[in-house]
Amino acid sequence: MSLPAYRRQERRNNKEGSLEKLLGTREAYGEALVKLGEKYKDIVVLDADLSGSTKTSMFAKAFPDRFFNMGVAEQNMVGTAAGLAASGKIVFVSTFAIFLTGRAWEQVRQSISFPKQNVKLVASHGGITVGTDGASHQSVEDISLMRVLPNMKVVIPSDAHEAKKVIEYAATFNGPIYIRCSREKFPVIFNENYVFEIGKGKTLKEGKDATIFACGIMVAVSLEAAFMLEEEGINVRVANMSSIKPIDIELITRCSEETGAIITAEEHSIIGGLGSAVAEVLVENSPCQMIRVGIKDRFGMTGSVRDLLHKYELTSESVVKAVKLVIEKKRKKLKPLY
Repeated sequence: MSLPAYRRQERRNNKEGSLEKLLGTREAYGEALVKLGEKYKDIVVLDADLSGSTKTSMFAKAFPDRFFNMGVAEQNMVGTAAGLAASGKIVFVSTFAIFLTGRAWEQVRQSISFPKQNVKLVASHGGITVGTDGASHQSVEDISLMRVLPNMKVVIPSDAHEAKKVIEYAATFNGPIYIRCSREKFPVIFNENYVFEIGKGKTLKEGKDATIFACGIMVAVSLEAAFMLEEEGINVRVANMSSIKPIDIELITRCSEETGAIITAEEHSIIGGLGSAVAEVLVENSPCQMIRVGIKDRFGMTGSVRDLLHKYELTSESVVKAVKLVIEKKRKKLKPLY
């Protein structure tokens, strides 16, 4: 996951962060909850018997009277959360992504999204980096399931510092939001002064040949790929697109017009996730050549995180390959007909 040697010192000196350091987004969630619990007395937290994994156990220890273990009953947990929100509470609900968005989808739709209840759905163990738990626990369709719901906001933090800022935003925002965290620890991209804005992407590296829009763990992977490409004379722009819904239409359109080639990179199915969201914006505003890097209409499987990322082509080498291909497609399109 680390950067090539020729870029390591440059990134260490970068005021935003360092890709050499690894921190967990689920741990950041737990820490942020405790601080928010001290500030807002109306915050309550619900978990489906997985608080040790989701890190809501930190909140449970600090505020046992405001924490509720609902057991292995995700639908009931979501319904209870809706009732607490209707009574004026700020409700955070957590379990694994596969259970929160899959098993309880109808309850999320009917009881939270439809009436715009003030419930924060924070899922851990998103994507294939769940690793050896296997396909049954690897959610590669959760973003699609949440993005399609009216009133629902969807965010995938790119590192621990952004995760904390997203959780802080969620506590002050009145309405439903889905936030995906990971079991795996992510390289640090930002610092503690980072400012999160819903609906806004953040350009991390400028470039003119193509633009990579990435989210979650693929932001660090894409940055590494961009630095690798730079050694070959290919100048690629990289943007963190943690806010999947709402998405930054202005940034996507501008990057399309300025670079003429787009790559999306996500630890999710290429159907319905970031790639689909960006493609929808492009086709209506500024069509250009595009390639989606992600899980290609497949379920996950058991394996180490490293092996799975290689198996599903979610590596810097895969992003480099996609960038070169989309640039070639752009050049062919621009080639004179006679």
